Amino acid sequence: MASPTNGTAVELNPVLLPLSWLLGTWGSDEPGEGTYPSIKPFRYTEKLHFSHVGQPVINFMFNAFHAESNKPLHRECGFIRVQQGTNRVAFVIAQNSGLVEIEEGELTGNQLKLQTQSLGRISFAKEPHVQQICRVLQLRPDGKLEQTVSMATDNQSLTQHLHITYSRSC
Repeated sequence: MASPTNGTAVELNPVLLPLSWLLGTWGSDEPGEGTYPSIKPFRYTEKLHFSHVGQPVINFMFNAFHAESNKPLHRECGFIRVQQGTNRVAFVIAQNSGLVEIEEGELTGNQLKLQTQSLGRISFAKEPHVQQICRVLQLRPDGKLEQTVSMATDNQSLTQHLHITYSRSC
């Protein structure tokens, strides 16, 4: 169930039932690890929120913070769609860095594997430009959500960039 702005609970659209395990708010247990060849390794915390309003779409917002200073870092928001009658899933994502992307992939059980299908960016985006993102979201048997993100840029092949686990907070 979800509560749209008028306070009336709505039923989950049946096409989203295979992704119902994502719904709710998740927070990182321990700081996640961020690494990439061109940057200094860092630790971060993150909150994820997945919701719906009865449409065949999940709304999401990801908010990352520096683990020590709690300074806001990366932000992503968007929508998740499922191709009805299949295990095909698409994320439509806008990032605070000026990157907009479509990631597509497959849902197998409680694991989503996605990769970039399309990228757009603002004309003054920071270089090197992101060229590809691969994301794995998985609900583990212990009830924790795990996310691994790999990234390729203009001058770096696909390399793991982020890894973090979350617990559901509501």
